Amino acid sequence: MAKNRFTKVLIVDDQPLFSLGLSALLENLKKFEIAGIANNITDALKIAQEENPSIVFLEIRLGKENGMDLIVKLKNINPQIIILVVSANDEQFYSERVLRMGARGYIMKTSDSSVILNAINTVLEGKVYLSDSERERVFQAITVDSSRGIKDWPMTIKKLSNRELQVFTLIGKGYGTIEIASMFNISTKTIDSHKEHLKLKLHCTTSQELRQLAIEWTRSG
Repeated sequence: MAKNRFTKVLIVDDQPLFSLGLSALLENLKKFEIAGIANNITDALKIAQEENPSIVFLEIRLGKENGMDLIVKLKNINPQIIILVVSANDEQFYSERVLRMGARGYIMKTSDSSVILNAINTVLEGKVYLSDSERERVFQAITVDSSRGIKDWPMTIKKLSNRELQVFTLIGKGYGTIEIASMFNISTKTIDSHKEHLKLKLHCTTSQELRQLAIEWTRSG
């Protein structure tokens, strides 16, 4: 019975030593159940369909396969599944891309175990995780454009998924998290997750900045 309280985990990585190490780290916490370990996309999808894990730890470099292809497929199986990319690939080249595809965070394999645990707790709380340096890089990327004082709304909105655009528009109209969640009949945690993705994609460091940008968007329309 107690096993049902555990968070089911799927690890997808083609390096057995890393998979076993991560598995041991999680099991020692006494709150995770390892639903399966896969080293390729086919096996990962099979485990996901049979075990319905809550969170997936994904290496995007899977031999000849591209782990990013798995992100969308996993979200199609379960839109609520949490995907945390734990990769040897440099985050500055892939973090924004995987987040736009539906992942909740990106962390380098070279990170300390304490950092990895912090990333896990962050995404389980419905937030987006990036390292401090990567968040700074993402936020700085918009600084030059912001200084021009010009909003390229077509390019800005293009970054958003359909649901993110709906949430963004409702924020601009003054609706709160509970109200938006009620409109879509989904949890407030899911709306908070959408907000975290919006802040990252639109380079907003705070919720207030996101709200102000959303107000500008609704007024522009």
